[in-house]
Amino acid sequence: MNVVFISPNFPKNFYNFCRALRENYVRVLGIGDEKYENLDENVKMYLNDYYEVDSLENYDSVLRGCGYFTYKYGHIDFIESNNEYWLMQDAMLRTDFNVASGIKVDEIKYIRYKSEMKKCYKKAKVKTARFHLVDTFEKAKKFIDEVGYPVVVKPDDGVGASETHKLKCEQDLIDFFNYPHQHQMIMEEFVNGDLISYDGIANSRQDVIYETGHIFPFQVMNIVNDELDCFYYSRKEIPEDLRKAGQAVIKAFPCRSRCFHLEFFRLREDKKGLGKKGDLIGLEVNMRPPGGPTLDMMNYAADIDVYRIWANMVVYDEALIDSTHKKYYTVYAARRKKHTYKIELEDIKKEYEDNIVMEEDMPEVTAGAMGDHYLIARFEDKEAIDPFVKKVIEADSYADELL
Repeated sequence: MNVVFISPNFPKNFYNFCRALRENYVRVLGIGDEKYENLDENVKMYLNDYYEVDSLENYDSVLRGCGYFTYKYGHIDFIESNNEYWLMQDAMLRTDFNVASGIKVDEIKYIRYKSEMKKCYKKAKVKTARFHLVDTFEKAKKFIDEVGYPVVVKPDDGVGASETHKLKCEQDLIDFFNYPHQHQMIMEEFVNGDLISYDGIANSRQDVIYETGHIFPFQVMNIVNDELDCFYYSRKEIPEDLRKAGQAVIKAFPCRSRCFHLEFFRLREDKKGLGKKGDLIGLEVNMRPPGGPTLDMMNYAADIDVYRIWANMVVYDEALIDSTHKKYYTVYAARRKKHTYKIELEDIKKEYEDNIVMEEDMPEVTAGAMGDHYLIARFEDKEAIDPFVKKVIEADSYADELL
C-alpha cells in the first residue's frame, strides 16, 4: 500500500502518523519543503522515500512529487496531510491521481466555507447560528435588527480565529465597513454558549471508530484578540446528545477516512430564534485532528495510540484498538512570554511531578491561539483540574460552570 504524507515534519508530532503507518507495513512517501538532511531523525526513520519541493504552496511541485512516486512505486492509495491548511491541495491531489479514499475537489466547499457548512448541518438536523454573507451596510444592519447585537464576523473561508471580530454596537459596524477586507466575510448572531468539541476518526463508511471530546472555557476568538492565557481539558465521558449530534454531522458532511474536530456551543441561556438553555448549536467542522498537542492528550487520557488507530483506519478501515475507557482527564495549560506569573513554573512542576506528562514550547505559528509554553497534566478526578490551571496561568478564580 502506498501512502503519500504531505509535510511529515510539521507539526512536529505528525511523524507519529508515519510511524504508525510503517508499523502496519505501509510504504510511506513524504513530500515536504525541508531538505532531507535537516529532517528530524524520527521523520527519516519512518519514511520509505522523500520528495523535496521548493514550496508546499507550489501545487505544480507537489504534483510532480506525486507523479514521481507513481512512476517509481505504482498507484497511490492514500494522500493526506491531516492539516487544515492543505485541505484543498490534498483534495486536488486525490482528484488528479484518482485516489479513491478521502475528500475530492467537488466536496471541499462543504468543509471550507462556513456558509456551505450550514447546508450539511441542516441535513444532520443540528441547529446553527443565523448568518448573513456580508455585502452592504444596509443589509448587514437589517440582519442585526433581526438577531440583535452583538454579532460575530469572520472570513467565510478561513482557518482558526484569524480576522474574527465581535461587533457590539452600530459604531463597531460602521468601523467594520470602513476597514477593507480581502475575504468574503460571514456575519453570525452571537451565541452565548460553552465551547465544546467532538473529536475522533471516521472510516470510509463515515462510521466513527474513535471518539473523545474536549471543553474550552475560553473561545479562541477571545484568546487571540485579548491575548488571554489558554487552557482546555478532555472529557472522560461524552454526553449522549453530543455523541448523537457529532455522529449525525459526520454522516452529513464529506468525512470519509479521516480525523475530525467538530465544534459546538452548548447554550447558557434561552435565545429566541435559536434554542433553549442546554441545546447544542453547531459552530463549524474541521476535517483534521484537533490542534497543537491534543492528539497526545488523547493518548495520555486512555493510555492508547491514536496515531495507530488512524493508521488502522487507513489499512483496515477499523480501529482494532479499544479506546472506549478514558482513565484520566487531560489538561492543557499554557503561559505567554509577555505575561508575568505569581508562581514559578519550576515550583508547579515539582508539586505536580506525578501528573505532568508533557512540557514544550509552542511553535510561533500557533502561539497566538495556544500560548508560548505549555504543560499537559492528567488527573483521575475532575476536581483537581481547577487548582492546577489556576497555578499555571495565575488566575484568581474561574466560574464553577467553566470547569
